[in-house]
Amino acid sequence: MSTAKGIVSLLLLTLTTLFWGVPLILLTLLKVITPGHRPKQWILKGLCSVALNWVGANLWWMRRWLKPEVSITTPASLSPQQWWLVISNHRSWTDIFILFMALHRRIPMPRFFLKQQLIWIPIVGLAFWALEFPFMRRFSREQIAQNPKLASVDRAATERICRQARNAPIAIFNFVEGTRFTVAKREMQHSPFQHLLKPKAGGVSQVLSLLGDKLDGILDVTISYQNPSPTFWGFLCGKEAPITLEARQLAIPQWMNEANYHEEQQHKERFHAWINSLWHEKDALLAKRTDHD
Repeated sequence: MSTAKGIVSLLLLTLTTLFWGVPLILLTLLKVITPGHRPKQWILKGLCSVALNWVGANLWWMRRWLKPEVSITTPASLSPQQWWLVISNHRSWTDIFILFMALHRRIPMPRFFLKQQLIWIPIVGLAFWALEFPFMRRFSREQIAQNPKLASVDRAATERICRQARNAPIAIFNFVEGTRFTVAKREMQHSPFQHLLKPKAGGVSQVLSLLGDKLDGILDVTISYQNPSPTFWGFLCGKEAPITLEARQLAIPQWMNEANYHEEQQHKERFHAWINSLWHEKDALLAKRTDHD
């Protein structure tokens, strides 16, 4: 029964993607051929509306068909007219839809930091590109050592999204571990955390230094699963164990608005200390939860 449910869920996800993919493709083509910055911004608003409707349609059938057991705690003061940086741990592709369940239309249209490879996903990859999501290449230290210019590639993508974000409210989402948590990955990188990978500070620090004066705050999200190895397929089959999402609002310290992460070593060290302290708190929270491995 669970496999059949998963197949139906995959069919529903495909149908909603194809349905909203039609206006997405048309608006994307229009955006490509339209000259001028202001007209492109109007088209971008239309693309955001399409994306929000795609999310809403999927949440509608997921809540009624999958009926996921999800416990959500979020601040009461959220608004789609505010600017937010959302940071979260990452366990599964399911995280994205759980975040949507908690925050859809309560904050502005989200922009995720994405791996470059995701641009090749049919329709969805086109949506990411048209909506101007920042794509990250994440070069290794060895690659950067061989070609130092590569260090500025991801930085430039972050700068672009931050420049655009000053024109209208935005929510920038960042899974700061850079990849989904597994025990094998934790051991490979010698993570000091029990339930988390090491956080990557560069992208978050750059957003805060470029956009900190605009941001209404940071949403620190912790997601946990009773299932120690959650999968998106398990979620689509309706057999994923209870899921908990807790979001708290953090004020942005004044020193972050003045810091230059890439130029001044003391700012880099201070920021690493801040985000590692945050991750220790998150790890302790996950350790207390009975619905976490």
